[in-house]
Amino acid sequence: MSVALPERVEASRMVQARRSFQGTLPLASFRRLRESLATVDGVAHYDLEFGRDELGIAYLAVHVETELPLTCQRSLEVYRQPVRLDQRLGLVEDEREEAALPEGYEPLLITDGQVSLADVIEDELILALPVVPLKPGEPLEWHDAPADEADEEPVNPFAALARLKKT
Repeated sequence: MSVALPERVEASRMVQARRSFQGTLPLASFRRLRESLATVDGVAHYDLEFGRDELGIAYLAVHVETELPLTCQRSLEVYRQPVRLDQRLGLVEDEREEAALPEGYEPLLITDGQVSLADVIEDELILALPVVPLKPGEPLEWHDAPADEADEEPVNPFAALARLKKT
C-alpha cells in the first residue's frame, strides 16, 4: 500500500499496526545529503516496514534504491553512484538497549516515541556515501618512488651515535 510519507510517526503504534510505506522522495529534499551531491537531480525509492520479530524486537526495515550524483575525485566528472540499501533498525528507547540487539540489527534511538522517516532514509543514504567518490572504471594508478630513491638505504638518525660509541 503506497501512502504519502508522514513527517513524523509514533513508532510504537506503527510497530503494533505493522505499517509500511512505499514511494519516492526527491534527492533535493534531503538537506544534509545535498551538500555531498554534485547535483540534486533524481529520486530515492523507499520501502519502509515496521514490525516485531520472533524475539519480540521492534524494528524498522528500510529498503532504499537510488543513484547518487557524485563528483569523481580523480577525474572531477559527475557520475551516478548506484545505491541499494537493505537495513533492519532495532527500535530502542535507551542506549543501554542497544547491546541487546541481535546480530544484523542497527540501533535506531527513539527518544520521544516519534521518528522522522525522511530523516531515517537520509541518514542511511549519508552512511552509504563512499569516503572518496571514484567513478567506476577509473584506473587506479599508483606512482612508485623513482628507482634511484627506492634503492637507497634509509638514513639512520642514530648512526652518528653508533660511531661515537665505537671510539
